[in-house]
Amino acid sequence: MEIGLHISDFTWSGGPQTIAQDLTRVAAAAEDAGFAKLSVMDHVWQIDIIGPPEHDMLETYTTLGYLAARTTRIELLAWVTAVVYREPGLLAKLVTTLDVLSEGRAWLGIGAAWNEPEARGLGLPFPPTAERFERLEEALEICLQMWSGKDAPYSGRHYQLERTLNVPAPLRRPHPPILIGGSGEKKTLRLVARYAQACNLFAGPDVEHKLDVLRAHCQDVGRDYDEIEKTVIGPLDPGPGGEKIDALLAEIQRLAGLGITHYHGSVPRVDTLRPLELLGERLIPAAAAF
Repeated sequence: MEIGLHISDFTWSGGPQTIAQDLTRVAAAAEDAGFAKLSVMDHVWQIDIIGPPEHDMLETYTTLGYLAARTTRIELLAWVTAVVYREPGLLAKLVTTLDVLSEGRAWLGIGAAWNEPEARGLGLPFPPTAERFERLEEALEICLQMWSGKDAPYSGRHYQLERTLNVPAPLRRPHPPILIGGSGEKKTLRLVARYAQACNLFAGPDVEHKLDVLRAHCQDVGRDYDEIEKTVIGPLDPGPGGEKIDALLAEIQRLAGLGITHYHGSVPRVDTLRPLELLGERLIPAAAAF
C-alpha cells in the first residue's frame, strides 16, 4: 500500500507572505518521508468541510508547476480537476507541460466538478450534472487523442477541435496516467472502466461494494479489472505524538485486503512538518508491507 499526501488547506501560520516557503518545506518533507503522490485540490475557494471560502486557496496547475520545480521523485496531480473549469485541449496541454517539466511525474486527476457556488462566484462554467458528465467523457477522449500523437480534428457534442496538435508530447508513456475521482455507480465508475488507470473512492464501509460495481463495469466493457489502481481518500492524522497511527494502520490494512493499493489523505498541521515525519517513520514503511 502506498501513501499519498493531499494538500487541501493553505491557511498556514505565516500567512500569504510565507506560503511559497512553507509549501516548499512541506513538499520536501513529504518526498523525504516516502509519500508516493502529492496532490492539491482544484478549487478556487476553500470548501466548507475544511473552512470558510475566505481561507487561502491557490490555483491548482500553477501550484503543481511550482511543486514540480521543488521536488524530484514524488508524483504530482490535481485531486481532482474540475472538468468544466478548463477547455479540454488546454487541460491536456497543462498536464503535458507538468509532465515534461517534472520529468515524467504527472497524472491527470479529473472529475465532473461539484462546487457550484465557487464557479458562479468567479464566473466559471457550471452546466447541469448530466452535461458535466458528457463533457467529462469528451475531455477524456480529447486528452487521450492529444497524447496519442495524432493531430486529427475532434468533433463532439460539446467540444470541437480543428487540430489536436500537442508538442512536446508527454514524457510518460503511453501517456500520463488518468485518475477519475468519484464513486457514482452508473456514470463515474463506468468512465473509470473505459478510460482510467486509477479510481478514487472515499474510505468508508461501502468501498467493497463500489469495487464490485467497478468490476462489473470492467466486465461489460472488456477491461481487465486488475489494470486499474484502486485508491481511496480518507483521514491521515497521526496525532500530535503519533498516537493515532496504529488505528490508521488497521484501517489501511483492512482496505488493502479489499484490493486498495493507494491511501491518500490530508494531514492536519502539515506546515509544522512533524506529522509528516511521524507518518514517514511509522506508517509509510508499515503500510508498504500490506
